[in-house]
Amino acid sequence: PINYPNEWDKRHGRSGYGIWLHGTPSDTFSRAPRASDGCVVLSNQDLDRLSAKLQVGITPVIISDGIEWVKPTDAQIMREKLAQHLENWRRDWESGNVDAYLRNYGRDFSSGNQGLAEWAQHKRQVNAAKNWIKVGISNIGMFLYPGREDLAVVDFDQEYASNNLSNKMRKRQYWMKDQTKGSWKIIYESAA
Repeated sequence: PINYPNEWDKRHGRSGYGIWLHGTPSDTFSRAPRASDGCVVLSNQDLDRLSAKLQVGITPVIISDGIEWVKPTDAQIMREKLAQHLENWRRDWESGNVDAYLRNYGRDFSSGNQGLAEWAQHKRQVNAAKNWIKVGISNIGMFLYPGREDLAVVDFDQEYASNNLSNKMRKRQYWMKDQTKGSWKIIYESAA
């Protein structure tokens, strides 16, 4: 199964369910494009080759109408800039400075049913009870959203510890680039 509709899809009114990456009936080699009611269908041989590398819920599946080739140096520069914004977010959270932390979020941020104002209020309440915070991030995956140079999906393992809570989780953030300022802001965040 794949996670369609993802958070960005839902935000734009797209709906659906039961979308899978799967093979074909044993007596069929392949299917015509778009003949699967939304699923992604591979030949059984191709699916067998991929299955050893696929981990449900972990392996990213990116679906796009085309491939846009980018120079490796350009991709690396963009990845480094986004990684620096992610590190700033982590460091600002760890600092306990809620205002600095919240500057990493865009005005149209959401998480579940919370917009930026509700998120900010919640973070201020939670952080008021913290004497210290440590945030570790690892296993970072960054992907530009298909057809967009201003939207990135960032997944990572997060290890959080404070004087009154400790947890580990896989997290997903959507980052949007502000075209006027060139900086990246978080517009969505949740457990992945």
